[in-house]
Amino acid sequence: MIALLYAGVMIILALFGINLLWMSLVAVRHKEPEPDSSPLNSLNHWPSVTIQIPLYNEIAVAKRVIDACASIIYPHHRLQIQVLDDSTDETISITQDAVSKWKARGVNIVCIHRTDRKGFKAGALAYGLESASGELIAIFDADFVPPNDFLLSLVHRMEDPNLGMIQVRWSHLNAKASLLTQIQAWSLDMHFVIEHVARHATGCFINFNGTAGLWKRKCIDDAGGWHADTLAEDLDLSYRAQLKGWKFEYINEIEAPAELPETLSALRVQQTRWTKGTAETARKLLRTLWRATLPLKTKLQGTIHLTSHFVYPCLVVATLLHPLLLFKQATGSGPGHVYFGLMGFGLFGLLGFFLAQMIAQHKLYPRWWNHIRTFPIFLAGSMGLAICNTQALWGALRKFSTPFERTPKAKGKYHVKTSRLIVVLEALMAIYSLVGLSYLLWEGIWGAVGFQLLFTMSYLFITRYNIIELRSQA
Repeated sequence: MIALLYAGVMIILALFGINLLWMSLVAVRHKEPEPDSSPLNSLNHWPSVTIQIPLYNEIAVAKRVIDACASIIYPHHRLQIQVLDDSTDETISITQDAVSKWKARGVNIVCIHRTDRKGFKAGALAYGLESASGELIAIFDADFVPPNDFLLSLVHRMEDPNLGMIQVRWSHLNAKASLLTQIQAWSLDMHFVIEHVARHATGCFINFNGTAGLWKRKCIDDAGGWHADTLAEDLDLSYRAQLKGWKFEYINEIEAPAELPETLSALRVQQTRWTKGTAETARKLLRTLWRATLPLKTKLQGTIHLTSHFVYPCLVVATLLHPLLLFKQATGSGPGHVYFGLMGFGLFGLLGFFLAQMIAQHKLYPRWWNHIRTFPIFLAGSMGLAICNTQALWGALRKFSTPFERTPKAKGKYHVKTSRLIVVLEALMAIYSLVGLSYLLWEGIWGAVGFQLLFTMSYLFITRYNIIELRSQA
């Protein structure tokens, strides 16, 4: 039974990795379009645009994002800015001061304050949409600093009547702040440069990432508007819009800088929201996706996309069973060498993961080879969050209600208390993995040491950050 369960999770991990390997090959072969030297020459008229900035208790970054959006170059008579501020703290006065300053300079900007937070971010966006004047809707989260030519680079593309949304690539303001931010930068680079590029290049569904995108108002309305029944309102609307026949475009060469979470507790909040929201969207829309008249590749890639976070429980199970199976084999009561030889095909999953990271770094950074040495740390950090993400996935499958929790910013006054249960489980997993590694080294089972070392590094890395943050909270 244990051998069958381990084989099952390894097959699942291998399939996700092989798909990532295929995406990597697509991304390598994909040629970026030549930049349009005069994009506005083809513009028949200046469409009206509304920029929406959803905020909730963002003392550290509220002014920065408002200033950046108000500085975007576009005809003032065709631009409206909505600061959707649901805050309950000093952010309210910060946003009002910033809005007043820009309004005095002739910018059409308004602060919309709700007191009930109904629907959380989705509710704020929908509420703002009721008074939005724009044909096009741009959205920026509080931690973003959009470039001032953002609209000039994109609005002409929206003349395509079938195009409903354009997503641009996220770049990172603080990628080098710590190992934790470097790990996140690697992961996001892979998501945009490999996953988005491959899906877009092959005509499969892509998604709006919640920020740094430009929507056609007509597309949002046609898809049914913003829904608050998942924690991934962006992914939910993206799939509903594309199921309605709208085209989405991803532009890799245009970037919007953003701030990465600098604490493990903040990263947990973000990862939990993304994991649970994606699983909720899968539960909501997978059946509709497979009933739609779409190519098989679109359905398959959509399914892989919406179920991607199922790798986390698979990683937890693999971590628990790997040393146990090897112990049973060494004592003569477990599967033989043929079984473990077949399980070695799971390394194709790891190969896909590795190549995806390397290709993303090569495409983005001139000195990309300097990043290779941190790959094991990145891999460890990514795997180490498996327990908290598995908990989030379980909550989605059991339909547990979870409020939308904002990601705390680096210099903000709000911090998240780390779950002691999760910390204890991660520490126990680190000890268990370390004992398993010691056993393999003692018995000289060298072929399995590398895999076990990954598990051990993962939970030791996370436990180290847990200890640091628990000390700071004491």
